[in-house]
Amino acid sequence: MVQRSLAWLYRRLGSHYPVVYIALEIQSAWLISLGTLGIFSLYYEAPFSEFALQAAVVLGLTGLAILVAVIRHARYVRPLKRWIASADRDDPQLAGEAWATAVGLPLRVTSKDMKLPIVTVALPGSIAAVFILDTSALAFFPFFAGAMIAIGYASVLHYFALETGMRPVLVDINRVLPPRLRTETRALPLRFKLMAALPMINIITGLVAAALSTTDSATAGGGASLGLDVLIAIGVAFTISFELTVLLTKSILRPIEDLQKGIEAVREGRYDVSIPVTTADELGELSAGFNQMVKGLAEREKIREAFGTYLDREVAEYILSESFSPEGFEVDVSLLFCDVRDFTGFAAEAEAPEVVARLNELFETIVPIIGRQGGHVDKFVGDGLLAVFGAPEPYPDHADRAVRAAVEIAERVNHGDSGLLAVGIGVNSGRVVAGSIGGAGRLNFSVIGDAVNVAARVEAATRELDEDVLFTAETRKRLSEAVEARPRGSHELRGREEPVELFAPVVETREHAIADG
Repeated sequence: MVQRSLAWLYRRLGSHYPVVYIALEIQSAWLISLGTLGIFSLYYEAPFSEFALQAAVVLGLTGLAILVAVIRHARYVRPLKRWIASADRDDPQLAGEAWATAVGLPLRVTSKDMKLPIVTVALPGSIAAVFILDTSALAFFPFFAGAMIAIGYASVLHYFALETGMRPVLVDINRVLPPRLRTETRALPLRFKLMAALPMINIITGLVAAALSTTDSATAGGGASLGLDVLIAIGVAFTISFELTVLLTKSILRPIEDLQKGIEAVREGRYDVSIPVTTADELGELSAGFNQMVKGLAEREKIREAFGTYLDREVAEYILSESFSPEGFEVDVSLLFCDVRDFTGFAAEAEAPEVVARLNELFETIVPIIGRQGGHVDKFVGDGLLAVFGAPEPYPDHADRAVRAAVEIAERVNHGDSGLLAVGIGVNSGRVVAGSIGGAGRLNFSVIGDAVNVAARVEAATRELDEDVLFTAETRKRLSEAVEARPRGSHELRGREEPVELFAPVVETREHAIADG
């Protein structure tokens, strides 16, 4: 009910809401001042006129303190007013400043303005009471101690009231800000809120109870009686009630601390964590909900890991991202087709486990090379593979990346000492359609188009021309000057009506490097 009323008031007042709310809420100081005077009247016997004069002095000082506080608070909430009144409320910097102001306002007010009621009300009011009520000068101390208790209560009340009042604004701000991952704003910890609020209530209750239960308190010796009752009330609050407060605080904070540890573990990427459910109240339900959430995250991570195993990790992350569009898009890419030479003869003579092991060993070498150049494996085709450079991650130098990857693969596989199966590599560039291809619940992110077929045909030409790597004129046009190429003539490729001009990269082989050295 309270929050709905505040939300309605916020909608009606707009940018004036923070100052109006503070001005209205701080009026509770009048009631606290009158209540404190009422407690004092139980300890001191004096004519009504004297108490009326004392009340006039205290209320006048209270009014002055309220006026100064409202002026100071209005300055504190300026970032809030700017954001609420702004036509560009989506501005992240403006909204961020408003959020930090609203969240930090209770602590800022409490810490910066704590001296204000002490200087303007408690100190001069206690001095005035000594003279107006015609008491001993020593009576100043119980007067001042009682006033300080009232100010402490008012500060706690003011803190919680500001938290409540700023909630409608914070809810509104969070609609335009991205979800926050860290608060990074100073606020009073929950532990201190509980430790401050509950004992303060008990102290005031003790003072009132002591006054009402003592028949001879309203005497000339009321100052001594009040001072003693203040000490007794404080003693009770910080023994029996304080112990209960500590137990209550631990009861609330222990499950919250478990949640904080669990959240930190999830933030570090550990999804095998679970937190103990030690209560059956709302905090217990929250803990159980956290465990359920982590279980879901762990299952999602397994799916992600599976994507990373059966798909290229870059493609998996793209599919899981918000920018993924299953409709497909047209893009300029370079395609690398790699195939094992004389694989049919090898497979006919070798056992099935050896065939699989040798192919996996080969791809264990090839796939990381493709990944280092920014490409991804589109599919494995028996003893070959198709790699794409330029989708889904666009690279303006995709041709250079594809040729560099092809040259490194040829050097490592065909000319190294690895004992791997020999391969031929064809590279082609052009426009393709990239998207989710498939049906009946089975989809594969892939590229389709004539450029893909040409890359496969170019690889087949490496056997005829006795080259490890060949690429087309389309790829040559997209290469930078850093990649040297030598022409290998125009050749007819299966499925193409006109000859395709082919090139081979100029590569310094290991044998030449050793000879030159």
